[in-house]
Amino acid sequence: MNKEDGLLVGNYRFFCTFSDEAALPAYKGSIFRGVFGNALKRVVCALRRETCQSCLLSSNCLYAILFEDEQKKEVFSRLAAPPRPYVIEPSTNLETRLSAGDSFDFGLLLFGQFNKSLPYFVYAISQMGKGGIGSKINGRRAKFILDEVRCNNIPVYKSQSGELAGEDFARRLFVDSVKPNQHEATRLKINLETPLRLKFENHLIAELPFHILLRAILRRISSLFSCYAQGEPQLDYTGLVQRARDVAVEDSSLTWFDWKRYSSRQDQTMLMGGMMGTVVYKGSLVEFIPLIEAAAELHIGKQTTFGLGRFSLEKL
Repeated sequence: MNKEDGLLVGNYRFFCTFSDEAALPAYKGSIFRGVFGNALKRVVCALRRETCQSCLLSSNCLYAILFEDEQKKEVFSRLAAPPRPYVIEPSTNLETRLSAGDSFDFGLLLFGQFNKSLPYFVYAISQMGKGGIGSKINGRRAKFILDEVRCNNIPVYKSQSGELAGEDFARRLFVDSVKPNQHEATRLKINLETPLRLKFENHLIAELPFHILLRAILRRISSLFSCYAQGEPQLDYTGLVQRARDVAVEDSSLTWFDWKRYSSRQDQTMLMGGMMGTVVYKGSLVEFIPLIEAAAELHIGKQTTFGLGRFSLEKL
């Protein structure tokens, strides 16, 4: 396998400190994504009086490619609905009121060439802190300071110096074939850590047969590699799904978790529920493990940009 064939994935962690008391929702993915989008637009927009649709620069504009569907489709025309090249991973802290001086952190995944745009993300998030986030308290939103950014636990930015490390800390993710002598895996636990929203036959589902999980994994891997790597992996997609039907659900504690987000674009509150909990599968799993391990780094399902669809796996 060529070393350039893998998907370049940057896993960055942003460490911040509140300057004010903050009022935030329990699940913070949507609020960070929305405020970040506004901050990025202020940073990169050259023609502020133009709409993205009419702007001559939109095909090369980082904001338009990340947040405007038409520009995204134009750049990544290979897919009707190309995935966005980033995921915001909110903190697992569900507290809704935080004090001045409290620290918090969140993750950011970048895919492919968009790792080269990390300076824009860092600067936009630092500006986001100056504008404030969350509900207003005494007439103002909570401001925060971006203290540090780490990638794979290696510092890449510190506010004290204001400089980004020159090295590229992103790594390539490969979907490797199974080695013939690999130990046979027959039981596997999947832990859904953030709500998983999946549609099967055009309906949201509240249970997770293994073949549906695998379909979501293959869809995510295929689309990300098609847009941000050298093309989708050469896999036996039809055969994999067929064989996945032979894997049984041994135990499941999945529940439906509802959460709401406010869409400023649509000016309405939206329900964004999904499955959470654990499910144990039993069967011949060895050929699926590399795919599941790869997808665990990428999130799956709908609304991944908000941090939905994060999961981990345990071999039993």
